[in-house]
Amino acid sequence: MRSFQFSIFVLIFTWAVLAQSVPPQAKPDFVQGMSALERGDYTRAIQALEKARQLAPETSEVADRLVSAYLQAGELSQALRLGREATAKWPDDADAHHFLGLAYFKEGDLEDALGELQRAEQVRPNEFGVHYDMGLLWLAAQKYSDAARELESALKFHSNDAVAHLLLGRAYQNSNRTLEAIEQFRSVLRVAPQTPLAHYHLGFAYASLGQNQKAIAEYEKEVARAPGDPEVQYQLGRTLLESGDLKAALQHLHRAAELNPQNPDAAYDLGKALLSEGATEQGERVLQKAATLNPSDPSPHYLLARALAKMGHQQEAETEMQRFSELKKSQASTGGMATGRAH
Repeated sequence: MRSFQFSIFVLIFTWAVLAQSVPPQAKPDFVQGMSALERGDYTRAIQALEKARQLAPETSEVADRLVSAYLQAGELSQALRLGREATAKWPDDADAHHFLGLAYFKEGDLEDALGELQRAEQVRPNEFGVHYDMGLLWLAAQKYSDAARELESALKFHSNDAVAHLLLGRAYQNSNRTLEAIEQFRSVLRVAPQTPLAHYHLGFAYASLGQNQKAIAEYEKEVARAPGDPEVQYQLGRTLLESGDLKAALQHLHRAAELNPQNPDAAYDLGKALLSEGATEQGERVLQKAATLNPSDPSPHYLLARALAKMGHQQEAETEMQRFSELKKSQASTGGMATGRAH
């Protein structure tokens, strides 16, 4: 399954309330910084919040929001430095641990990110954002049961969050809980029908159950929403090919290969479709590319052997069949998984 691109930040600021905890001398700069942060003007946000911190160095709310500003600006070294200072100074500050955890997460340090988010969860167990980000972390670590547990908890506090439902569906799908995944993806579409990739993931779940017509209907909706997404075009083309709609499959597989020329699966399925159409020479060229893009995959070599034999190149066909056999044997001896394709 494709990875889903999303923000790691779940920063729902009720900063009008936070401002009440800020000393009067720092409040104007704090409000200015939070307003800039809300607008996405990170430079001004950092400048204003730095001034507020100088005026109120003992106020954790100011320090925490400065960490989040550096984090959102992509200045990870500053976010990490200030986050460590904040957690040392205010060890029971859930926001400090949360934002430091996000900084570690953004840096790719999942172990330290987990530690900080768990501390935030201990201090403030009933907060959507902490559970949500824990879910993201477990998804990144491919610990899908753990991700599902945290996202289920998050949804108890914000039951209509479409992205949380989408991510929970992904966690279920990757835990072989496909029927539950389908219900989550349907929930996304009930709550926010325009959510990116909702139809895609629902289609993928249907396809994994062999319900190709339902999958095609969902993929077509996603293609209508995002025609430039190569993965959606590919999955639609692949499922159409499996369903025997060669003409429509070729259209979408061609488009997928155009949008992402480096996808070996799109090249393989396009080559397979071209052979089925009788375009043997064109199919052979595309399959050669698929074999180059993924040298360890035996499947293109099997189809290349068939194509070359049909073209009268018997010696080359035998070479490709030998290569296919060698790669299959190599997969078996190393414990690698075969593609499972019906060549």
